[in-house]
Amino acid sequence: MKIKTIFFDFGGVIQRTEYQSPRQHLAQKFGMEYEEIDKLVFDSPTAKQATVGEIKVEEHWQAIAKRFKLGKDEIAKFESEFFAGDVIDNELVKFICELRPKYKTGLISNAWSDMRDYLIRKKLDDAFDTLTISAEIKVAKPEAKIYLHALKQAEVQASEAVFVDDVAANIEACQKLGMHGILFRDVDEVINQIKKLLK
Repeated sequence: MKIKTIFFDFGGVIQRTEYQSPRQHLAQKFGMEYEEIDKLVFDSPTAKQATVGEIKVEEHWQAIAKRFKLGKDEIAKFESEFFAGDVIDNELVKFICELRPKYKTGLISNAWSDMRDYLIRKKLDDAFDTLTISAEIKVAKPEAKIYLHALKQAEVQASEAVFVDDVAANIEACQKLGMHGILFRDVDEVINQIKKLLK
């Protein structure tokens, strides 16, 4: 069946932590290992609640502020430093934009309630026909429901869609539904794999 839509993950694919030193510096400041501070922000109970929209992102940051005894300005600075090494891959964004209008493009992201505003602020929302954000629909990858929601939004069958993600479990989950999955490791490799599928 002909491919009609290409979906992309955000964190780890379109935006990646290219420089670890800001996060490493932050970890050292609080007497932690890099992996510990990373887990606290992305994998703590409040992070998981924020990912499925059970709490707003502000409540998650408040929990972190409480953990480190930080004031409002200090937690804002913490957040800024934590993400200071993250870089948007403009080459990949350009490629996504070039896929249109021949193909539909979509985002499927495990993300918090501020994701849509972030995409608008960074002028990235225009690169996609559809945005599927876990906090908004209250279900996260690798649950089948998130992919089915994205397919319904894009008005395509699973076999007509490709999904690019950097987590193997998320790729396996989309493939079980009949989607074409591409595991992200390198931007040039992914672009070539997509081009091959579209031939």
